[in-house]
Amino acid sequence: MATIKEKQRRPGAFALQERLAAGPISWGVCEVPGWGAELRPERVLREMRSLGITATEAGPVGYLGDDAAAIREALSGAGMRLVGGFLPVVLHDPAALEPTLSSARRTAQVLGEAGATHLVSAAVVDLAWSPRVALDAGAWRHVFGALARIDDIAARAGLEHVLHPHVNTIVERDEDVRRVLDGSDVSICLDSGHLTLGGSDVLSLATEAADRVGHVHLKDVRADVARRLREGELDLVAATRHGLFCALGDGDVPVDRVVRALEERGYRGWYVLEQDTALDSDEIPDGKGPVEDVRRSVAFLRRCLAPTGAASAGGKEVTRPANRTRR
Repeated sequence: MATIKEKQRRPGAFALQERLAAGPISWGVCEVPGWGAELRPERVLREMRSLGITATEAGPVGYLGDDAAAIREALSGAGMRLVGGFLPVVLHDPAALEPTLSSARRTAQVLGEAGATHLVSAAVVDLAWSPRVALDAGAWRHVFGALARIDDIAARAGLEHVLHPHVNTIVERDEDVRRVLDGSDVSICLDSGHLTLGGSDVLSLATEAADRVGHVHLKDVRADVARRLREGELDLVAATRHGLFCALGDGDVPVDRVVRALEERGYRGWYVLEQDTALDSDEIPDGKGPVEDVRRSVAFLRRCLAPTGAASAGGKEVTRPANRTRR
């Protein structure tokens, strides 16, 4: 069995292709209530593998299986490995702390036993994904304390915990992200799409806070649809159906520059391709639909980024700088 240290190892800096993973949400698989139809995991994993992608996140709890053995079986049959899993958590409400920590323990144990490296959390208002609310100083202190406890839970399972700034969570806007960076030690999942939607300059974050980036989700966003979301004309699901998220290179996020900035500053972790997709139906011919956009995103990264610096270090593993001293 792998040691905790081995499980926490970064995937290394071989060709960038070897550090690409995919998220089931690119195939419409999402834990948000009312999101839409879902494609079956067998198809999703098969189509990922057809693109040369050999690693995935788990998707919603239970999507790949209800326990570690089932997840391992699903992945091994497709020639895939597990990168991490996503967990909505309620951090600001003291009454929700124990259920939140219990859920984190269960999820971290399953992910760790299934071979994952990361627990990706999002600080929701509630499990119905109600819109963001503003917090007072006391609630923020509770958030920071809860984040530290989830850090410890993840570490015991051999995982790195990363907080995912996300639309419709309490860490949505740029000021929320900055407050978390200033007030806690938690690592961040740098999601180029959700950070952009929240008003962050994702390139500046990648440049200034690279030592806090523990995981990356690569998304591109169309600014015209994002404006309609910000102005309340569309909610998140409707905006997604209107093409808010698009293949990398088709939108307004400088994805290539973000990746280069991270690589230049020593990031050697996973890049998870995520084009959030909401499907009306699961009756889509094999090889058509979501996989076509993911194929374009893979081609974009190969074309624009593969030749750069450490990302093509000739097979020599480059270790990431040592973690910062914790408070």
